[in-house]
Amino acid sequence: MINLYYSAVTMEQLQKKLDMISHDVSNSETPGYKDKSTNFSSLLVRELESLPGDEPGNRGRIAPLDLRVGSGARLGHTNVNMKQGALKMTERPLDVAILSENQFFQVQVTENGVTETRYTKAGNFYLQPVNGGQEAMLVTSEGYPVTGQNGAILIPNDAESLSINEDGTILVRDQGQTYEADRLELVEIDQPRTLMAAGNNTFRFPPEEDLGVNPQELVNEVAREDASLKPGALEVSNVNMGEELTELLQTQRAYQFNARAISIGDQMMGLIGNLR
Repeated sequence: MINLYYSAVTMEQLQKKLDMISHDVSNSETPGYKDKSTNFSSLLVRELESLPGDEPGNRGRIAPLDLRVGSGARLGHTNVNMKQGALKMTERPLDVAILSENQFFQVQVTENGVTETRYTKAGNFYLQPVNGGQEAMLVTSEGYPVTGQNGAILIPNDAESLSINEDGTILVRDQGQTYEADRLELVEIDQPRTLMAAGNNTFRFPPEEDLGVNPQELVNEVAREDASLKPGALEVSNVNMGEELTELLQTQRAYQFNARAISIGDQMMGLIGNLR
């Protein structure tokens, strides 16, 4: 009966890994998406030793050497792979790719009335009308405002054209004149693997008590001459479909093995219950 419980616990955790793999595969075409890997850890493990008999002639329990009995497995940790993805040329004026693994765009995300700064690698930007349609704001595909040197990046809604330079400068042509409207505020994160997925292709830092350091100590503003951008291009997802499918097959087999163990255990309990 205990072994059935172990298998059930492990199956629940394997299902979480299957969900994560399916999420990676479904985002294989999402610009700037970073795939995730999981590590499993064993739950409580006991080592059974031989026990002497309590009566003469009773050998007691004879356990094999180093016999260990566990309580199943759990999803121990999820890692975000920050490896740089390949570049895809789009020639779209509002598309821009970051060429440095440690550099990120900043976006402002408001949830439940609270606004926080998050980080993203996705450079497929759009213009959203604001202020009664008089201006347009640079936003992500999810509608999050992109942070510039002066906060949200605003341009006249009737501007003739807009382009982004390699240093993040945003040039606007309006009424026959070209001028610098703002500049993307890129940041460099010293330890990007400390970031955690926050949904909608964005990242945030874990709580300071879990991180062990003030998150702002890991964030540095990127100077104009240090910006590493490729206009008219996008960084594609770094999901490796071959590895994902291999992980999928291995996880499915582990799930089926545990499901089979439960089925056989249930049959054995049925046979024992039918003994007369």
